Amino acid sequence: MQNFYKARGIVLHTIKYGESSLVAYLLTDLYGRMNYMVQGVRSSRGRGNKAALLQPMFLVELEAGISSHAQMHRIREIRNLVPLSSLPFDVRKSTISLFMAEVLYRLIRESEPNDALFDFISNSVVQLDRMEKGVANFHLWFLVQLSAYLGFYPGNEFSEGAFFDMRSGLFTPSLPVHAVCMDQDSSSLLGRLMDCSVDDLDSLRLSRERRSAFLESILEFFGYHLDAIRTVRSISILREVF
Repeated sequence: MQNFYKARGIVLHTIKYGESSLVAYLLTDLYGRMNYMVQGVRSSRGRGNKAALLQPMFLVELEAGISSHAQMHRIREIRNLVPLSSLPFDVRKSTISLFMAEVLYRLIRESEPNDALFDFISNSVVQLDRMEKGVANFHLWFLVQLSAYLGFYPGNEFSEGAFFDMRSGLFTPSLPVHAVCMDQDSSSLLGRLMDCSVDDLDSLRLSRERRSAFLESILEFFGYHLDAIRTVRSISILREVF
């Protein structure tokens, strides 16, 4: 016997299963990260709607079944939650969404609800889809803000000339002895991104080199807390585009 439930979800990753099915990894509002079997999406009869909705960072509504004998929930129905008008078609935005999805797939393992995290991520997808300027800086902003929901957001505010100490998670007025820190340029940018809204990202006039250097630094900071970030493959694609 199966019990069915309705939930909102964010698509993180899919893997082919058998001839016509997929295993889909979603972040849901009800259960946190979940694995689902989606049948018939790769057969000639099942082409179309389900497969098209299971793209990285797509926001969906789903009806799924729980069975006491099954190791994986099965999606019975799935539909668009928020139609995305530009993200699937803009190479810059789709590249960022691929990066976001991979980061979240590797970092979020909890099978329990986290309303604040779910709302932040779903709102970020909508903001990325709608923004017209500052797109090249969005992934940097997203990582900085995401750190707050993962439990290691910087513990104090930036002051001019400070270094960000990755071990303590604090800005310090002088270079730490251990030197596990961001340089002054990246520390300054971190401070700006902490206070910056999505609407202000276009005001950050960053060169490709400075953007790349900060990405490397913020990922090192994430890696200090979560080793899984070190295996994110889409970083190389991101660096090519931005």
